[in-house]
Amino acid sequence: MPNLLNLERVSKSYGVRPLLTDVSLGIGAGERIGIVGRNGDGKTTLLEVMTGLEEPDTGRVSRQRGLLVGYLHQGDELLDTHTVREAVLGGRSDHEWAADSRTREVVEVLLAGVTLDRSVAGLSGGERRRCSLAALLLGEHDLVVLDEPTNHLDVEAVAWLAAHLVQRSSAMVVVTHDRWFLDEVCQWTWEVHDGQVDAYEGGYASFVLAKAERSRQAAAAETRRSNLARKELAWLRRGPPARTSKPKFRIDAANALIEDVPPPRDRLELQRFATQRLGKDVVDLEDVDLVRGERRLLHHATWRLGPGDRVGIVGVNGAGKTSVLSLLSGALAPASGKVKHGRTVALQHLTQQLDDLDPDGRVLPTLESIRRVSKTLDGVELTATSLLERFGFTGDKLTTRIGDLSGGERRRFQLLRLLLTEPNVLLLDEPTNDLDIDTLNVLEDFLDGWPGTLVVVSHDRYFLERVTDSVWALLGDGQIAMLPRGVDEYLERRTAALAVSTTPTTSEAAATAATAAAAAASPAGAPPAAASSTRAKAGSAEERAARKAVARIEKRLARIAEQEAALNAQVVEHAQDYARLADLGAELAVLADERDELELEWLEAAEVLE
Repeated sequence: MPNLLNLERVSKSYGVRPLLTDVSLGIGAGERIGIVGRNGDGKTTLLEVMTGLEEPDTGRVSRQRGLLVGYLHQGDELLDTHTVREAVLGGRSDHEWAADSRTREVVEVLLAGVTLDRSVAGLSGGERRRCSLAALLLGEHDLVVLDEPTNHLDVEAVAWLAAHLVQRSSAMVVVTHDRWFLDEVCQWTWEVHDGQVDAYEGGYASFVLAKAERSRQAAAAETRRSNLARKELAWLRRGPPARTSKPKFRIDAANALIEDVPPPRDRLELQRFATQRLGKDVVDLEDVDLVRGERRLLHHATWRLGPGDRVGIVGVNGAGKTSVLSLLSGALAPASGKVKHGRTVALQHLTQQLDDLDPDGRVLPTLESIRRVSKTLDGVELTATSLLERFGFTGDKLTTRIGDLSGGERRRFQLLRLLLTEPNVLLLDEPTNDLDIDTLNVLEDFLDGWPGTLVVVSHDRYFLERVTDSVWALLGDGQIAMLPRGVDEYLERRTAALAVSTTPTTSEAAATAATAAAAAASPAGAPPAAASSTRAKAGSAEERAARKAVARIEKRLARIAEQEAALNAQVVEHAQDYARLADLGAELAVLADERDELELEWLEAAEVLE
């Protein structure tokens, strides 16, 4: 397999801090590589050196001649003067891009809810991110480099992106903290740490297993080294003090062994804080209606949270997950119904916003204003300084302005500040945002032993499945539905629902394309048929045949929509009959293939009528 790109003894530093030291590696054609590591350890720097945005201090980066590289930055390069259509589709009209099934799929998934003729200047940060990702995926590249591509994507879109990337023939390098995504997509995992890059074969699970095995071997070597050191030191201490004839090589060997003690890499540690006692009544939603703007998110919904419940909530972006957390916390009142809190509830809500932190405050004084000394469940007292050190705040970070912290550091500080209040109910809204995998591991370990009630909204499927015992979904029917099989069941339900709506939506897109094409040549207010009759080619045999073809295809598409609706109803009915589900899936696939062919034929016929 030829290498597309090679790094040879590359080093890169910022200031006095080395991020890459004599790194040599290569990327082969078609390889899919995930990069992990602590925030600030050099993952993005590695990507920028690979792509030529940054030059190495020393060493060499070589690329295959004519290599086409697509790079998704954490920022974006969209022009505010462009429309979404110009930024993503190069200005192509609907009938041009809708004819390509791959383009249509990317647009339908990533640009759902975004009008193509909308100005880029008015997009939210998440919408800009999805536009950048869509534009990249629609390009032709030999190597795709992605820096946190799952940001601003819901669970469903992340699953789609993973499947899409696996089907591509291009090589891929991705930096992400989404461990489920790493497992689904990557053939290799590179860990960036201490200026080095260690390669592991496989995705995240294989990386964890291989790293554990390396640690075991290192521990065994350390045990042998320690035993030898003890024997050497014992020998040095033997004999009368006056004896000075000990061989120098023995003393040198002992000193070398004593000095060869590697410093611990990971100082992050969470303590299990004592929590206030939680009674049997926690939070109850009773016959609740929740309305935001013109949308009714909940309708006569009843849901009860008990002591020790560990619940995850999933749903598409805009389904109301954040609003439900605000409803539970009391920050948002229902339109009707009741939200009841138990008398012993001490609730804390971690929102997605970081603006509740005073940017001019200092890290240590801000924490000490909440609690100077905390106790763990086993009675150990911890000062604010020691807690901060366990959260990775050491040295001058203790007195840093909060406004000068990175996004990940502020998120860690926000979480620590919240935990110090000793809540017994935790509502976490996208808690994994800006946290690296090491910090996520520590947070998960803490939550394993946390005895309170936990409600989590997260697009990070791995985290969600790791820390919760049950998954509930907002499916757009006004209720909160329990999913016995978790995220897998959610994705199946969403696929079934989309199969019902995809045909009219796709046909509508194609019809819109044709209508736009016809309207472009028609008198104002004239219907497409009347418009076509005014053209010079009116009455021609080709045009008559095209009109007949359009009518025939539209009838067949409508019939396919009915058949798919019936099949999807059976999917719901036979949800536990896996053999029947397989048959139904095969029938749906046949219909989908026929639909794609018909839509292409429809577009070809519509072009004749332009």
